[in-house]
Amino acid sequence: MTADDRSALIELRAVHKWYGDYHALRGIDLKIRSGEFFSLLGPSGCGKTTLLRTIAGFEPISDGVMYLDGRNVAGVAPNHRPTNMVFQSYAIFPHLSVAENVGFGLRRDKRSKEEKARAVGEALEMVGLAGYGARPSHALSGGQRQRVALARALILKPKVLLLDEPLSALDKKMREQMQVELMKLQREVGITFILVTHDQEEALVMSDRIAVMFEGEIGQLGDPESLYRRPNSARVAEFIGMMNFLPGSVSGTTVEMPGLGRAEVAAEQLTSGSFTGPARIGIRPETLSLLFDGEPDRGRVAPGMVDEVVYYGDMTYYDVRLDGVPEPVRISMKNLIGRPVLDVGTPCRVTWDEQALVVLPAA
Repeated sequence: MTADDRSALIELRAVHKWYGDYHALRGIDLKIRSGEFFSLLGPSGCGKTTLLRTIAGFEPISDGVMYLDGRNVAGVAPNHRPTNMVFQSYAIFPHLSVAENVGFGLRRDKRSKEEKARAVGEALEMVGLAGYGARPSHALSGGQRQRVALARALILKPKVLLLDEPLSALDKKMREQMQVELMKLQREVGITFILVTHDQEEALVMSDRIAVMFEGEIGQLGDPESLYRRPNSARVAEFIGMMNFLPGSVSGTTVEMPGLGRAEVAAEQLTSGSFTGPARIGIRPETLSLLFDGEPDRGRVAPGMVDEVVYYGDMTYYDVRLDGVPEPVRISMKNLIGRPVLDVGTPCRVTWDEQALVVLPAA
């Protein structure tokens, strides 16, 4: 391994995983840094949980090489790797107390009972459950059970904490709260977290970097903003957030679009490099705006017609038909004081900025 290779806490080189004839992982090359919050994001069946389980050692790789903390871990059992895992089901033992659950991994530890009890108390305090040690684990809420599972994993002080969709069983409010708490916990303990999720918002909120996976391969790897602003394919663009796609054509850096007209784009907006010919032009709903009465024009303006209205309280989503565009475009608008909610069939003006465009070759 080179000096640069050793700087990665986890490194996978051309990793494949086969289950009989099914090719679950297809040549994964990946480096995960020490101390980062890393997410594996993708639809069901894309290979993200399989990849997490190979890092944990629960699944042997079929081909390739994997290094953990500079060590080739071929044939190394899960309990001899510097990792611990929080499962989707939490795997809490209902017949044990909270403290007994958290201290379960210390059963064969040579420390005294007092030292073990102190370690359990510190782990519970770390996850916000100080004083809960004597409580029966079956009497806990979903969020509390998730914290117990975290404390049980962290008490063994792994270098890598593996999280297999740990928030999926929680309701929306608790899920959002635990996302913030997990981020804070990761910063406090300073170890590498690897999260598996199919929730795009969850990955964007929590991660330093994200690997977007499709069919056993990494479609794109990057920080949340670059993945959202500059997806390298329509598949990534459609999976991460909402993206409007308009038909168009490209010549150099000039883009022609029905409904919006002609625009000049920067080279980095041409995600597949410079080309000439038919194109798919992506633009996010929040980068399009409706101009209401009395509001001055900001940038480019196109006429449209409101086709559908979806009201969410803080936001309203409009589907707007533009001249020459076969499908309506989605526009998200903040519901500010004094701003009306438009009715279906209302003529409107759409303002946009060419810097928001993502240009891809037509499929």
